Amino acid sequence: MRIAILSLAAAAGAVLATPALANEVRVETRGGVVWNHGDTEAIAGVAGGYDFDLGDKLFAGVDVSADKLLTSDTRVSWGLGGRVGVKTGTGGKLYALSDYQTKFCSTCNESVAVGGGFQQDIGQKLYGKLEYRHYVVGDNTPDADGVLAGVGLKF
Repeated sequence: MRIAILSLAAAAGAVLATPALANEVRVETRGGVVWNHGDTEAIAGVAGGYDFDLGDKLFAGVDVSADKLLTSDTRVSWGLGGRVGVKTGTGGKLYALSDYQTKFCSTCNESVAVGGGFQQDIGQKLYGKLEYRHYVVGDNTPDADGVLAGVGLKF
């Protein structure tokens, strides 16, 4: 629970500390794989977020998500977190991320995902992205890793 509180506090601090210059709302669908100790599962979900420009090259944002492992006896894991990164000159964003994730199943533990990704514009409103996430679980439960690819719209 302490990890969840620290993650939420960090995300809230990022939002409050960032000036709003040319803000951007985004919604996306995503899918990929999650693995740990030889067990690999497909994952799919949706996410939304709000990015704040921090000058010409930097940005910070907040994210909410709903992801589900595509196997039986799992449920939707809700996420809340943020990202911070640099804008590339080609309509891309390279970023680090962290977010709190609720349990994927009734016997699972909550986790904090940390990682990074790259988002690339595909036209004016459409984008694609690729992320790596390391899920820090704790409580003597093995951590997991995941790769997610997504496509979304910017407003």
